Amino acid sequence: MDNIDVSVIVPVYNSEEYIGTTLDSIINQDFRSFELIVIDDGSTDDSLEIINQKLSKSTISYKIIHQENSGVSSARNRGIDEANGKYLVFIDADDYVTGNHLSELYNGQTDFSLIQFIKKDGDKLSKPHHFASELMYCDDFIKKELNMEMPFNFWQVMYKASIVNDNNIRFNPDLVYGEDIDFALRALIYGAEIAISNEATYYYIQHSESAINTTEFRRFEVIAIFEDLAEFYKSQGRDDLANLIITSRIPKAIFGNMNYFFYNGYDFDEVLGKMKELDLLTKLSKYEGDGKFKSKIKLFLLSPKLYYKTWKRLKNSID
Repeated sequence: MDNIDVSVIVPVYNSEEYIGTTLDSIINQDFRSFELIVIDDGSTDDSLEIINQKLSKSTISYKIIHQENSGVSSARNRGIDEANGKYLVFIDADDYVTGNHLSELYNGQTDFSLIQFIKKDGDKLSKPHHFASELMYCDDFIKKELNMEMPFNFWQVMYKASIVNDNNIRFNPDLVYGEDIDFALRALIYGAEIAISNEATYYYIQHSESAINTTEFRRFEVIAIFEDLAEFYKSQGRDDLANLIITSRIPKAIFGNMNYFFYNGYDFDEVLGKMKELDLLTKLSKYEGDGKFKSKIKLFLLSPKLYYKTWKRLKNSID
């Protein structure tokens, strides 16, 4: 199987409602030099039966791997270990891609490549981001992400397998939230260039949020992930990127997730209490950037309650 250019990795857990559409979109690619690796992570519904039915009738090269339920990171890592392709692509089991997804990503030259995505929430479709250039240095791309100048998800990228394997880049099974961006930003530092396509070929299906649990604030876990990433960048001699995480990415992640909790009806005192427990107010104060965002942070740090009341009044006026 040395002639496989791309390995497509799909982790599956109880996705019977969506996996058929996902697999159809992969089977019908106009790019043929690929293998599909499906990792069934201990599904208890009919996912595995649907997978077998779909792929047994197809003409593509594929592997179906069954493992005990170990989480999505473990499933993706198993896919990487099993992959024979020169490049790696990840597709989630409840999303789907257009027929030219792989052909838009693959060029066989750059270390990474990127397509755009559309978020589908019921009948609502988001507008894809547009890049001004067709090629970027990976270093510049990382900086744009750390400054949150663009929407970015790890499955937009095609990864050179040798970079991932030679540098032992894997998804962290201990992480529940943010393991994907951690993987991408660790891998990208080892690359030279990333090719950019403005074609939107990936459809990310947005599901309704589960019932709010005000005793858990898992989204704040991404802060610790970025702190570990900053240490990783320092170990690579990239203090500039580590500093950008501390002075830009972390404060923006804190503020964005805080507003997410407010928007979704979390109790103000519980949110603020959790932020104090995690010392997020101190980390928020380290922001160094544009004046408009900085003024919002200053207002919040000066009087969190006043900020919340002002935010709530503005939100209600828009709603």
